[in-house]
Amino acid sequence: MPVKEAPKNFHFLGIGGTAMASVAVALQERGFNVTGSDENVYPPMSTFLEEKGIAPKKGYNTENIPADADVVVIGNAMKRGNPEVEAVLNRKLFYLSLPEVLKNYFLRGRHNLVVTGTHGKTTTTALLAWILEKAGRKPGYLIAGLPKNFGQGARLNDSKYFVIEGDEYDTAFFDKRSKFVHYLPELVIVNNIEFDHADIFKNLDEIKLSFRRLLNIVPQNGMVLLNGDDPNCVEVAKDCLAQMIEVGFSKNCAQRIRDVAYSDEGSTFKLGEDTFEIPLVGEFNVHNAAMAAMAARFYDVPKTKIDAAFKSFAGIARRLELRGETRGVKVIDDFGHHPTAIAQTLQALRHRYHGQRLWALFEPRSNTTRRAIFQQELPEALKLADGVFISQVARLEQIPEAERLNPERVVSAIAEAGRLAFYERNADAIVDRIIPMLQPKDVVVVFSNGGFDNIHEKLLARLRKS
Repeated sequence: MPVKEAPKNFHFLGIGGTAMASVAVALQERGFNVTGSDENVYPPMSTFLEEKGIAPKKGYNTENIPADADVVVIGNAMKRGNPEVEAVLNRKLFYLSLPEVLKNYFLRGRHNLVVTGTHGKTTTTALLAWILEKAGRKPGYLIAGLPKNFGQGARLNDSKYFVIEGDEYDTAFFDKRSKFVHYLPELVIVNNIEFDHADIFKNLDEIKLSFRRLLNIVPQNGMVLLNGDDPNCVEVAKDCLAQMIEVGFSKNCAQRIRDVAYSDEGSTFKLGEDTFEIPLVGEFNVHNAAMAAMAARFYDVPKTKIDAAFKSFAGIARRLELRGETRGVKVIDDFGHHPTAIAQTLQALRHRYHGQRLWALFEPRSNTTRRAIFQQELPEALKLADGVFISQVARLEQIPEAERLNPERVVSAIAEAGRLAFYERNADAIVDRIIPMLQPKDVVVVFSNGGFDNIHEKLLARLRKS
């Protein structure tokens, strides 16, 4: 029998990635043997792998690949020249991208619900998976984060339903299509479309093309749920042959979100004639919840089950996650790195902690924010906080100076708007400078798509000592 049909042993290159680690653990739980390697694994995924009994090899070495590996799963951060990539090619081993693993072994023949967009994918996917869970559908799922209701980011089971976060990022060094084109969608949510991933896409038109390709494979008996407030979403869907419903706040949306109200506990809103309540704040989370509710309706989930899921939704690690409170100062972790996501998060925190001072600590670490692309937009987003700290651009030597984000200029623009703003080289310098400035009831939110040198714990530890 060909290896493709009956693999037993999987080896993951780049196992520390959120999706890679989640799928690796899910495969192990289904009885497969799983090994992996990575250069740098940090919490929460390092802890997650450790708890599940998977010990990644640190660094890449040809000897890391077991002799009996049936499938080598190559993460999309891997490049030619990596010792294990070269060993796979030289030894003519069978290799796949992570999306191909999902498509070949888990997604065929299922009702696949694919959640896409520049922002809100993780929260919307987690909400939708939790609704189907509360409705008794026991869905499989893959979420690029750790949803607290489930305790892990993936479940690969035999359910008819699979809820998956559809990323527009490229698939692998050997497949430059967006990941989501592999996911055999029956229902697609398009939350929003903006420019991002400057290392992959030259401009917004290239991103739109990827979304058109995705919508082009939704079957006629499938469903597309579109952000009707976003002209880019409306444009990419104009030739789509599947059923389509526009969801949003504007009058042209067939399913209009109305009567939004916020409290310390969360938000309420109306969708059509139904009223919903969620334990999340911010307009963007209301939109995420509306999309999840509409998708659930397509699969005949009753409103009582949607309500029960919303009420018990526990959130996601690193999405507005309270990491601790010491001496009256709250430290919050957030994955936001795009200016729109940063602005939405700061607005949501204003709703939840109205009247309290809000500090934003930002690490320019994503492939887009390390570049000068958002030089003007970042100050506009960050100045919604009362005080801002920005660290040095991560891995700055990889980007020519002329193309690099200039954090000092971002800080100057924020200061000109009348906000406190500081540039410090690293996490330790930021902690040293901010500690004397913090007062009880202050809220500090850390924006980074990486570990930011564990700045959250460093802050809390120093606060305990001060």
